Amino acid sequence: MTNMDALIDIVVKGRIKEAKGETQKLLDAGVTAREIIFDGLSKAMEIVGEKYEKKEYFLPQVLLSAQTLYQGLNLALPKLDTASAEAAGKIVLCVVEGDVHDIGKNIVKALLTGAGNTIFDLGRDVPLKDIVQKAKDESAQIVATSTLMTPTLAGMKEIEKMLAEGGMKGKVKTMVGGGATSADFAKSIGADGWGYDANEAVREAIRLLKH
Repeated sequence: MTNMDALIDIVVKGRIKEAKGETQKLLDAGVTAREIIFDGLSKAMEIVGEKYEKKEYFLPQVLLSAQTLYQGLNLALPKLDTASAEAAGKIVLCVVEGDVHDIGKNIVKALLTGAGNTIFDLGRDVPLKDIVQKAKDESAQIVATSTLMTPTLAGMKEIEKMLAEGGMKGKVKTMVGGGATSADFAKSIGADGWGYDANEAVREAIRLLKH
């Protein structure tokens, strides 16, 4: 087993205390931060995502793997050659105003960060104007919002309106997700993408960044 395989195994199994040491070993051996992130950490979260889809893993295991991933990411990200990461995007991520359910958002954040994107995580119950302002300030390519509650769906529609009024609609792509949303809902408000779960959200984000 190579050190990279060992790191993948640590993340998949959620062995949180071992992740930093293994990442450091790879860096000391001259493995680039980019290889660690894309060939190691990202691959590990892909495996975790597949296990989650097959119902071999449940939320607690996914969250533990995500926390383990961050141990390695925190070491590798500062050493990433940013010039080589320009294909990745800037994404504003949050749970909309009126909702505090953020487990799904946190998993999406881990997966998108692992894929080399810059994530501006505004947290949960975020005022709509703050979301739009952050997207403007950071020249973000995507605004990704989630909610599990039906009453807060109106906020997602309002974001589309605010982006259009600010002349940002189209320059900034929008994605919605969470239990209260659907593909039809996303289409009806004019959002550019929708994710049924964290895995699909990541695939959708990558698709939007390419277009």
